[in-house]
Amino acid sequence: MMNQSVSVVVPAYNCSQTIAEVIKALLNQTIKPQQIIIVDDGSSDDTASIIKSFDKITYIYQDNGGPATARNNGAKHATSDYIFFTDSDCVARKDWLEKAIIHFNRDDIAVVCGSYDIVNSESILARCIHKEILFRHNTLMPDYPKAFGSYNFGIQKGVFDQLGGFNEQYRFASGEDNDLSYKVLKAGYKIYFAKDSLVAHVHTHVLAKYLKEQFRHGFWRVKMYLTHPEMMRGDDYTFWKDIVEVGLCELVLFLGFLVIFFPHLVFYSASGLVLLVLLELWFGLKTAGNYKDGIYFAYVLFLRSFARFFGFLTGTICLFPVFFFVFVRNRNLSRKAS
Repeated sequence: MMNQSVSVVVPAYNCSQTIAEVIKALLNQTIKPQQIIIVDDGSSDDTASIIKSFDKITYIYQDNGGPATARNNGAKHATSDYIFFTDSDCVARKDWLEKAIIHFNRDDIAVVCGSYDIVNSESILARCIHKEILFRHNTLMPDYPKAFGSYNFGIQKGVFDQLGGFNEQYRFASGEDNDLSYKVLKAGYKIYFAKDSLVAHVHTHVLAKYLKEQFRHGFWRVKMYLTHPEMMRGDDYTFWKDIVEVGLCELVLFLGFLVIFFPHLVFYSASGLVLLVLLELWFGLKTAGNYKDGIYFAYVLFLRSFARFFGFLTGTICLFPVFFFVFVRNRNLSRKAS
């Protein structure tokens, strides 16, 4: 397996602050990749000049089309047996590839994914986000999970090509990795989780930006569930809390609206709000590791639950009619063809 060739693909967009360290880490791997392909997704900063200052890097420019398009574009130029993907704000540990590729030891293992380390632990928000991810990875995810993240995984090139790569309808980083994960499973392949294959990530440190990202994830999760309805029960990254907090948000907002007409419902709406606060406080303290970070993270989680809910609600309003129209049209075409 160690003799198999590896290409690394990195989508890059306005990442002049981080891309140099990303490239240095890839060039310093204990297993040298055959190719390092960086796809510039229409950057307007100094990203291009920084990339071009390095030798042994394949630079590809494209008009801005989103990370899914950029990854597919890079994969088209990959000539190796395996393609590894990471992001332009992820600094791979020196043994990143070495720790992952050894697990391609069976033909049915199509994907090996890894976990996160952190670059900016001085930020309380980044630190809390990272600790939640580690909780989920170390507590919830089995050796053979149902999903992987696009920031750290390798895939057999033949399987990637067979499945058509990432779905480019996901215009932003918003679920295209889950979509590919589910396609891998449906094709009969397995995903292996190598917890010691790490990339250090620059986690979001601005709360407003983080909440905007979470709204977007909620929005595009509608498309993901419409495409893969069997995954509405959850994958190995989610657990009961994620379902309960959405239900509590819906309860609080619905009853809060009804209070306008039925004032006596205010108690039930307030009770739902209190339960949500207690849930987020419990989880914040559980994952953050100390009282100060835990209280702050509970506040972030409370806001995040509503950001995700409103994203999902907006996605349902915007995307469901489109999918319903396509479903009806395809069914009518099938009937005519038969």
